[in-house]
Amino acid sequence: MQRTARARDVGLACGNLPTGELNSITDVQGVRVGHHTLVDGDIRTGVTAIVPYGGNLYREKPVAAVHVLNGFGKSAGLIQVEELGTIETPILLTNTLAVGTCCTALVRHAIEHNPDIGRETATVNPVVFECNDGYLNDIQALAVTEEDARTALANASSRFDVGSVGAGCGMSTFGFKGGIGTSSRRLDLDDRSYHLGVLVLSNFGRAGDLRLPDGRVVVQPETQMERYATEKGSIIIIAATDIPLNDRQLKRVIRRSGVGLARLGSFWGHGSGDIALGFTTANVLSHDEKAALVNICILNENRIDLLFEAVADATQEAVIDALVAAGSMTGRAGHHRPALTDAL
Repeated sequence: MQRTARARDVGLACGNLPTGELNSITDVQGVRVGHHTLVDGDIRTGVTAIVPYGGNLYREKPVAAVHVLNGFGKSAGLIQVEELGTIETPILLTNTLAVGTCCTALVRHAIEHNPDIGRETATVNPVVFECNDGYLNDIQALAVTEEDARTALANASSRFDVGSVGAGCGMSTFGFKGGIGTSSRRLDLDDRSYHLGVLVLSNFGRAGDLRLPDGRVVVQPETQMERYATEKGSIIIIAATDIPLNDRQLKRVIRRSGVGLARLGSFWGHGSGDIALGFTTANVLSHDEKAALVNICILNENRIDLLFEAVADATQEAVIDALVAAGSMTGRAGHHRPALTDAL
């Protein structure tokens, strides 16, 4: 893991709740993140993998929920997550035209560990999210392969790079270079510490609309012409927690990620694919459960405001984290995105 500048290194913290040790989605124990980055000629793309824990996800499915703020997107697997309230594969992030490739990689990965899939038992629901990196990346080259997705999975670790890495390599945010960012909050409930962490694939926001936590509006002169252009980027928000929740509670929590985006100046434009998925490692449902009734522990709803605040703050800071870490980039056809840090 390379040490890159992060949001708090430049004084851009969000909210008042304490962070976890790494200020990362991997402060939720067991969660790991891996990247594979592709930079070659006009190629600026990659794959990022989020692995909820080290076990067999098909056999032991974390409770999960999805919320679509604006659905101009081509993600896969969301319908079953919405219906059943679980995930059963790692989560892959990539560019728009690589969703099918990454789905196939996840299916092969699941079959390797569960040879009964599609024969003696049900098929598998791969979960893949995308953003369009076509401004900086030659997206028509279809550069992402199944092997790239497998490499991202193999690279998964509790410590990982942020910025222009993995799926974030070719992404743009508010006219600046965007990418992968992360943040977490530590929450104390009944004399025990828990965590809620967020990872974003940030590729949204109109140039000139960015608002920093201290109130500054940041516009780069070279992106001034884009200031009143149509907003047609996207952001994927992945939230993880070790607090026991059911899928309905998770949906309520991840819906508040939109608060963090609004604070930054986003209005979720017509052409934007803004989607959040959350999962909890504290409630896991067995694929092979034999009992008719199962017990599940959930949060007292009267305490859920703490999680609402945490996800709003962590989402806002994760986007800034991506902006600060990304640096500048020149890509396809000489297209350029400046670094936020150069404008500050």
